[in-house]
Amino acid sequence: MAQHVVPPSTYVKVFGGLTILMILTVVMAFFNLGVLNPVVALTIAILKALLIVLFFMNVKYSSKLTMIFVACGFFWLLIMFFLIMPDYISREWLTPAIPW
Repeated sequence: MAQHVVPPSTYVKVFGGLTILMILTVVMAFFNLGVLNPVVALTIAILKALLIVLFFMNVKYSSKLTMIFVACGFFWLLIMFFLIMPDYISREWLTPAIPW
């Protein structure tokens, strides 16, 4: 089985993209977007994770079976997020009216 050889320029471009996304994360932390703060933060985090998984873990050049397992992992993470969301959303419902 032949291995795919990735040129170093690809890794430099991915590193540059990760650096830009990190700077964007820091800049977005200074803006108050209200309820969109978690959405923007998760979107940037997902983009960074995709770059790392696709290029540094070489999933982009792997077999279809590897891609299926990676997709199943992300699907499982999505299930976990949706299972946690009702608790996260309803936390303010039980806040006492008088602070302790």
